[in-house]
Parts: sequence; structure tokens; C-alpha cells
Amino acid sequence: MQRLQGKVAIVTGAGSGIGQAIAKRLGCEGAKVLINYRGSEAGADETRRAIEACGGQSVVIQGDVTKMDDLRNLVDTAWNKFDSADILVNNAGLEIRSDFWDTKEEDYDRQMAVNLRGPYFLAQAFVRRLRDAKKPGRIINISSVHEDMAFPGFTTYCCSKGGMRMMMHNLTVELGPLGITVNNIAPGAIATPINKALLEDKPKLNALLANIPLGRLGTPEDVAAMVAFLTSDDASYITGATFLVDGGLMRNYHEQ
Repeated sequence: MQRLQGKVAIVTGAGSGIGQAIAKRLGCEGAKVLINYRGSEAGADETRRAIEACGGQSVVIQGDVTKMDDLRNLVDTAWNKFDSADILVNNAGLEIRSDFWDTKEEDYDRQMAVNLRGPYFLAQAFVRRLRDAKKPGRIINISSVHEDMAFPGFTTYCCSKGGMRMMMHNLTVELGPLGITVNNIAPGAIATPINKALLEDKPKLNALLANIPLGRLGTPEDVAAMVAFLTSDDASYITGATFLVDGGLMRNYHEQ
């Protein structure tokens, strides 16, 4: 069953990892997908081919979520190509490790720009078009368990995700009257390229797995399944919530 038939979705960072899985899932659920990528053109093309294999439609578009012109272009392209943009998935993210006392200003600024400023202004451009067209819509932010859970060595990343949580809370109230729902998905430890170093460090990986009640890392497809639900009609009365996709990590985690 294609639950998203007739819908148009914008997915940022859809050339790899979680974003790629989300774009594939939405495309195979019937949505027309705008596949955004910044650097991985080959990955974005792979996403497009997977959607086409499901009989879906998509457009690949390069764009940096830290650039205002690129953000506006994403929304304009969706409307120009498909005459709508019903779903926005703010997935693109950046994580840079540094002890608090060593954090560089440029690293702080870059993480905030990718993880919070970009989603804020892309959502703004998305909402303006929906408001003018008097159409409802869905915004899904791919946040992190670290919107609430401490992560020593990644204070800037945690600040950006905490900001995303508060943005979601506020937009829930502001956009509800327009028929636009806003929810966050908070992945835990997911097997993606961003975790390559962890996956190759067996002692650290095993220590992490010991903190996950389900005893395994999540997959990008686990996250994509939640996105598909939240963008479907089955979730029409759900807004203002963060959904953990973490195998129970949040409830069991403690620093070693």
C-alpha cells in the first residue's frame, strides 16, 4: 500500500545514511521526492534509482543547507516540478567532536548552521508556500537522543539538537492553525557513515551495545519507517512530539 500517493517530499542530506533511507522509503510509499545532497552526487543518484525501481518519481538537486539561496531553491524546485511540497524532512546534520575548552569558533558556527539554522530557514520557506496556497503539511526533523541526553565531547552538537527540540515545540503551536504538524525523530546509535570510527572500534562498540536494551545498533531503515508513519494520514493528529528510535538506549545509558 502506498500511503503517500500524491504527496511531494523534500529530504535534505538524502545522498547517504539515514537521509537516503528516508527518501527511498517515502518514494516507495508513493511520494514524489526532492533528493537534496551537498557532496555525494553518486549517493543521490543511487537514491534516485532506488525510487525509480519502486515506480516512484524524484528529482536530484545539489544544495547546501547553510546557504539561503539554496534553501529557497529547494522549495521553489519542488513547487515548479511537482506543483507542491507537502512534506519536509530536515535530515542533513553535522557532528564534530571536541572538548568544550578546545572548541573552535568555526566548528561551532558550522554545526549550528547545518543542524539548526538550516532547518529553521528551510522550514520557513516551506511554510510560506503552504500558507500562501492554504495547504496543510508535515515537518519532520531528524534530531537525536542528544536533544536531551548529555554527550561529553559534543557539547555544540547537543546544543544544536536541543535547539531543534525547542524549535519543534514552538512551531507546533504557531503552525497548528495552518494544518501543519511538526515532529522530531531522535535516533540513537545508528549504523551510518557518521559512525564509521565507532563501528571499527570493537571495544567501544561492544560497550555501547551493552547500554542498548535491544542489543543492536539501529539501521537507517528503522528511522525511515518512523518518518513514513509520521507523514502518513495515520499520524494526522500527532504533532509536537519527539519519537525515540534508539532501541531503549535513552532509558539505559550511563557514562562509563
